[in-house]
Amino acid sequence: MYQDNFIVFTGGPGSGKTTVINELKARNFFCSEEVGRKVIQTQVTQKSDALPWANKEAFRDLMLKFEIASYQYHQSQNSLVFFDRGIIDILGYSNLEKIKLSDELTSAISNFKYHSKVFIFPPWKEIFTNDSERKQDFAVAVNTYNEMVLAYEKSGYEIIEVPFGTVNERIDFILVNLSHS
Repeated sequence: MYQDNFIVFTGGPGSGKTTVINELKARNFFCSEEVGRKVIQTQVTQKSDALPWANKEAFRDLMLKFEIASYQYHQSQNSLVFFDRGIIDILGYSNLEKIKLSDELTSAISNFKYHSKVFIFPPWKEIFTNDSERKQDFAVAVNTYNEMVLAYEKSGYEIIEVPFGTVNERIDFILVNLSHS
């Protein structure tokens, strides 16, 4: 499946992706929230161990399940849908954590395609913070960013780096780039 209207935001944690997604939602764009955060919240509530600090492989597999469900849920949309991460991010996460790729992940990467342009948010130390779901330090954020670049490039996507700036400046940059597609 190929969804040219599915736009992925990727990068390391704490780089401003979710802030941009939230503003796009406020502007009435269709958006899909980050599944990793959702998985963490659910697993903590259920006292389960599919968490990045407990069982990385189970966490990865649950993220994949949720990413596929999110992709399928939005397939009826004809307008732009912005994703706070995508299936390829799970490839980047697997490589970062040195987790063997599953057949399900390899299949999903082949079968669920997004717009050819992927917007990557570079590490931004000035806005990076931790919270109950984001326990990584800034060095891990930088490593995650690097793995995401490699994963998306390897998967055939065009990487467009979103420059630092206000939320509105970042959104303007993204929308202008999409208008030239």
